[in-house]
Amino acid sequence: MNIEFSAEDEIFRRQVQTFLAEALSPEMQRDVERTTTVFADKDVAMQWQAQLVDQGWAVPAWPVEHGGVAWTANQKYIWGQECAKARAPSLIPLGLRMLAPVLFRYGTPEQKAEYLPKILSGEHYWCQGYSEPGSGSDLSSLKTSAVKDGDDYIVNGTKIWTTHAHFADHIFCLVRTDTNVKPQAGITFLLMPMDLPGIKVDPIITMADDHEVNQVFFDDVRVPQSYRVGPENEGWTVAKYLLEFERGGGGATPGIYESLKSLKEIASREKAGGQPLIEDAAFAGRIAELEIRTDALQLQELMTLEKLSSGGSPGPASSLAKNTSVEINQALSELRLEAVHYYGMPNANKISLNGHTESWVSEDYSETAMARYLNGRAASVFGGSREVQKNIIAKAVLGL
Repeated sequence: MNIEFSAEDEIFRRQVQTFLAEALSPEMQRDVERTTTVFADKDVAMQWQAQLVDQGWAVPAWPVEHGGVAWTANQKYIWGQECAKARAPSLIPLGLRMLAPVLFRYGTPEQKAEYLPKILSGEHYWCQGYSEPGSGSDLSSLKTSAVKDGDDYIVNGTKIWTTHAHFADHIFCLVRTDTNVKPQAGITFLLMPMDLPGIKVDPIITMADDHEVNQVFFDDVRVPQSYRVGPENEGWTVAKYLLEFERGGGGATPGIYESLKSLKEIASREKAGGQPLIEDAAFAGRIAELEIRTDALQLQELMTLEKLSSGGSPGPASSLAKNTSVEINQALSELRLEAVHYYGMPNANKISLNGHTESWVSEDYSETAMARYLNGRAASVFGGSREVQKNIIAKAVLGL
């Protein structure tokens, strides 16, 4: 599928290509190839963020007055395309793409002045405190409490599956401030430094043997009420707005197209029955189906980028984008694992990363096949489960 870009867009594309060729090191690109988790390696991502800040291109979706770039929707999409092609690290989205839009809409002038510059510079590294044991997809049932005590809240409870909490110095968190109303009406959105007394982080090791997520405990943590974003007991509205950006505020298709290209290359090298796997009609047909679905998703993402360029939000269509991109990526990881067959053993990536140079795998692309497959299973749940997204689509998009 070809999207028509103007002559000005193509001039911009060449500028982006020149910048990426000069700014990206081979080490950065190699790290991206070996990444098996949702987020890029923290040190690499922060190094790349610093380079983009210097260039003025770190946050193209932000308002210009806060450091954003006055790019068109097409230019934003071209930026995503070229970054994917060049194997640029993904920036950590928790502060830049999730919390920042919330602060733009709901933050006080003081909160914007305090947090936005530090999010942009990388001085603050954020994590997200939403899910709890027993309150994941049913987020409105969360139990972490915040009780007023003078000018503070006293917070008690726990959050789970907290991505990069072991790196973060701040957390944005949903807490229950009223138990005498319907569940959604008693939730408040709080910001907290992670070094407050009473906060503890325990690691959770995934099936892919990655330390990406954690459980965070709050034991009589004293948090100033000035750290609240939005009115008390209206955090559910703030949280839903943030989730629009987590689920569908960015462009997934540039990366998917690169994954499809990589899969075709692998299938051209690996053989089945003595012939290249890409020549197997059934296997090739499954790739073609994913290409068609990606083309459809690309059109939706371009419409979303147009909305964002006009100051809007992704809206409920973000749920459709989330489900579709997850399903495509999971199918891609499954096909990749099938293509490398027995070389996709569970510990191939770990063995390689620990410095072993023996020929454990047939090709470099086999190293991450199993770990990416396993890690990708969680995508059906995090950011709102597939079933929850379907309910949102049925109600808010289809009007059922």
